[in-house]
Amino acid sequence: MATAESIVFVIDDDPSFRRSIEMLIESSGLRVQTFSSAEEFLRSRRPDAPACLLLDVRLPHLSGLDLQRELTKAGVQIPIIFITASTDQGVRPRLLELGAVECLFKPFSDTALLDAINSALRLK
Repeated sequence: MATAESIVFVIDDDPSFRRSIEMLIESSGLRVQTFSSAEEFLRSRRPDAPACLLLDVRLPHLSGLDLQRELTKAGVQIPIIFITASTDQGVRPRLLELGAVECLFKPFSDTALLDAINSALRLK
């Protein structure tokens, strides 16, 4: 369930996107922590709180899919919402099959994102 203690981790290599998403999530009353890369996220110390991950599919070096595999291998269970600028609608079913709770195509609405976050946080 989404509470004030819940945190949303955002990983995207676009700084302006990260900032706008950070402001949106904070305005909904949730904590947010942003990262510019999957590697930065893996190096971080994350609080023990209900959380979800908003993850760009295409990241430099370690992709969103690669990060998902690393987290699974390490036994880290965190609901993942993939985001993508891809126009290939066939990617969505594949990401959901791999365990994502949602896949949003950029640009997406604020409501769609917040609904996906709240659904993901209810899983924890």
